[in-house]
Amino acid sequence: MLPPRPPRRGGKPRKGAPRGSRPRPRSLRRRRLLLGSLAAVLLGTAVWWALYGSTWLRVTRVDVSGTTVLTPEEVREAAEVPLGDPLASVDTDAIAERLRNRLRRIEAVDVERSWPHGIGLKVTERQPKALLEKGGKFIEIDGAGVRFATVDHPLQGVPRLVVEPDGSPSHRRFGTEQLEREAVRVAAALPPPVRGDTHVIRVRSYDSITVELTGGRTIVWGSGERSDAKARTLTALLKAAGGAKRYDVSAPGAPAVSGS
Repeated sequence: MLPPRPPRRGGKPRKGAPRGSRPRPRSLRRRRLLLGSLAAVLLGTAVWWALYGSTWLRVTRVDVSGTTVLTPEEVREAAEVPLGDPLASVDTDAIAERLRNRLRRIEAVDVERSWPHGIGLKVTERQPKALLEKGGKFIEIDGAGVRFATVDHPLQGVPRLVVEPDGSPSHRRFGTEQLEREAVRVAAALPPPVRGDTHVIRVRSYDSITVELTGGRTIVWGSGERSDAKARTLTALLKAAGGAKRYDVSAPGAPAVSGS
C-alpha cells in the first residue's frame, strides 16, 4: 500500500483541508460592532453620571447683572434657583417665569447656565415713562402702559399723568385705562430734551392730550396716533420758535405756534 502524498508547498490546500486561523470578515465586523456599542454605552453612562450623578457639575452660585433699582439679592430670592442641583437639570424657563411674575419691575430676563457651577441672571428693568399719583404715592408706568411699582416720591425727569375725563363719547368708548395708555404713548415719544422739561401730561379725552412744560409752555398733542411724526414736528418748531408758549402738533402736517 502506497503512503499518503504530502501536501504541496505553496500550493492551495487540498479539498477538505482546515482553513487558516484568521477570523472570517463577517465575524470581525460583528466583533467590532459589539465593541463599538459597548464603548458607546460606557461613554453615555460616564456622561450621564458626570452631569447628574456626580458632585462636579452642580449649582453653587447665582450671578445677577443688569439691575439698577432692584438689588441682586432681591432677584436671587425671587428666582429660587435650586442650589445643589445638577446644573444640567435646572429649568431655566421656570426661573425666568418666576422672576417676571414676582418682580413686575423686570421687563425681561435671560437665564443662562454658566458651566461648571453657575446660573447667570441678566435682568432688564422697566423704565418709568409717567407717574400716576394716587393716595399720596406715585405709580410708575412704563412705555407699554404697565403699572409696575409704587414709590413714595415723584421721580425727577418723569412726568406726572393727570386724567381729567370730560365725559365725551371717546371717554365712554375707551375708558380711563386706555386713555392712560395713550398718554404714556405720548410720553414715550417725546424728544429727550422735551421729556426732561415735561412735568404734566394731561388727558381729557382720546384726542385731547396736552403736554405741560416748565416755564408755562404747553404742547397740544391731540391723540397718541402718529406720535413719531408729531415728535419730529415739535423738534423743528422748538428750533424755529423756541420762545413760544403754545405749540400745536395735533396735525403734524400743519403745526402752529402762539405766544411769546
